[in-house]
Amino acid sequence: MVPVADNYPLDSPSPYPAAEIARAWQRERPGTPTDSIEIVTPLWRLAKLFADDRRRVLAAAGVDPATLDLLSVLRRAGSPYELTTRELSRRTLVTAGAISQRITRAESSGLVTRRGADDGTRAVLVALTPAGHALIERTVDQVLTRESELVASLSPTARTHLANQLQTLLNEVTKATS
Repeated sequence: MVPVADNYPLDSPSPYPAAEIARAWQRERPGTPTDSIEIVTPLWRLAKLFADDRRRVLAAAGVDPATLDLLSVLRRAGSPYELTTRELSRRTLVTAGAISQRITRAESSGLVTRRGADDGTRAVLVALTPAGHALIERTVDQVLTRESELVASLSPTARTHLANQLQTLLNEVTKATS
């Protein structure tokens, strides 16, 4: 067990725990702020582990992460499962160019359709096709079941607490970086 902070032991399978990184920087550069390391480093590592695991699940399901993202946003929008390209870009946090590429790939695979809006604007609407709907229905269960397994070691109370803390941090970092 490696002590991370006062009364907080960390039994980490990581070969280079964040606390060790922080101590090394404190030793090598006294006075450099290292208080973020024990938060940011595990977040980066977790993000990579979750992303790698999700890619494996998606590869087995025959879908790439970008397509899953696009189809998921459309599915969560509710019936009739269509959004403008602008709204898709906003909800997926990617540029208009990137969303256009995703739509083109999904459209060529028969997963979405694209059409001009009926309101006289230049807006473009993207909608799930039956094939896209079927793919997201079967894939989302696989992804969410796997991710639920990955966080199963946390109690329901711990999950709620962690989710709240992460949302608070995300909100503050979003404000600070906007």
